[in-house]
Amino acid sequence: MTSPSAIVIETRGLGKVYSIGRAPIVALEDISFAVAEGSFVSLVGPSGCGKSTLLLMLAGLVPSTSGEVLVDGSVVRKPAPDKISIIFQDATLLPWKRVSENIEFPLEIQGMKAAERRDRAAAMLSLVGLSDFGARYPHELSGGMRQRVSIARGLAPDPRIMLMDEPFGALDEQTRIKMGHELLGIWSKTRKTIFFITHSLTEALFLSDVVLVMSHRPGRIVGVIKADLPRPRTYDIIGSAEFGAARNQIWKLISQDEDQAADEGMASL
Repeated sequence: MTSPSAIVIETRGLGKVYSIGRAPIVALEDISFAVAEGSFVSLVGPSGCGKSTLLLMLAGLVPSTSGEVLVDGSVVRKPAPDKISIIFQDATLLPWKRVSENIEFPLEIQGMKAAERRDRAAAMLSLVGLSDFGARYPHELSGGMRQRVSIARGLAPDPRIMLMDEPFGALDEQTRIKMGHELLGIWSKTRKTIFFITHSLTEALFLSDVVLVMSHRPGRIVGVIKADLPRPRTYDIIGSAEFGAARNQIWKLISQDEDQAADEGMASL
């Protein structure tokens, strides 16, 4: 990561409690971390630990119960599409619009002129390697291609931050690995700040500068692992001793938390 002076995202004592019936559910508790501008940070943790809730809070789509989220030093109180784009697991493309029109859509909402929108969409299609598919409809594309269109649409408004929630989770393993490699290529060209949620420890390490490890609910940050691996990354690095050691370190944090959660569950019976 870059110097501490370049922090673009920061959370301070962030918490989220859902009041459902008589028993409130503590989803997130005392979440504090910082993300440097231009870095690639991944978040891993057990299912149901609040990863997606945290991402929506970073985007200003879900309010916190305690603590705060800051972007560029200012507290986030509402969505800021000019600064932050979100990519979900489902590409969520508009099926009645062509690929280029899908990419232009957020620019149209912003009031950008048609000619400028078309030029921007063409540039984004080139960036994700789909220059020949602008006139196609989403149903004519493979799953990986649709997700590339989703990334292109997210990049089109030129945000500073990309929040990505399991963007390759629905893809087969081969396509997922290929998409991860392509995402690194896009990131190296644009140097956007990327905050990436995944269940895959291998994917997190392969892509990231830093991996945040979250506990079972209530979600807390139980580890910050620096991926001190050379860039540009190649597939060969996955088989290296350094990669294996870092992955084992993450797995140990998660498994220890699982054991503790199980012990606490038994104690409450």
